[in-house]
Amino acid sequence: MSNNLRALLSTAALGAAMITGAARAQDRPTPSGLPVPRYVSLKFDKVNARSGPGDDHRLLWVYRVRGLPMQVVAETAEWRRVCDPDGELVWVHKRTTDGRRTVMNVRPAPAALRRRPRDSSHVVAYLKPRALGAVDRCEDGWCRVKVDDTSGWVPEGELWGTSDAVQCRAGQGRRSAKR
Repeated sequence: MSNNLRALLSTAALGAAMITGAARAQDRPTPSGLPVPRYVSLKFDKVNARSGPGDDHRLLWVYRVRGLPMQVVAETAEWRRVCDPDGELVWVHKRTTDGRRTVMNVRPAPAALRRRPRDSSHVVAYLKPRALGAVDRCEDGWCRVKVDDTSGWVPEGELWGTSDAVQCRAGQGRRSAKR
């Protein structure tokens, strides 16, 4: 066997091992048994954001928005490391989160809620900037959102709380004031 062929086979084997290792890392169970990343919402209107997973870690600020969407990016048995709609990365206790999904309009303009999931469909309402809505379901790039008694479809890209990609900024705890 030539050296070039051996090198090629070694490289292929290494690549296969790396792919298998990455797949195993994604398949590792979390303490909750749920996938990471995933979205949750805040259960209370006062939730402490901490620098680490425990009450002994520094309090960074207090969230004061019940239903605020959060993206869980890591977890321990009792704590969830979450990204908020501003891209901040903090720890909150698991009892303060709810599995119900919400979204936020983080754009400066209102988001149109449409009767059907297409741009040409009739607008039934608008979601104001920084407003929250409950997610009914998402499909084909659109999410059905409910606000009070009104439901409508919004393109996924117009809302925070729909992307599968991790939404955090590189740093942690840049804000020092409460939210």
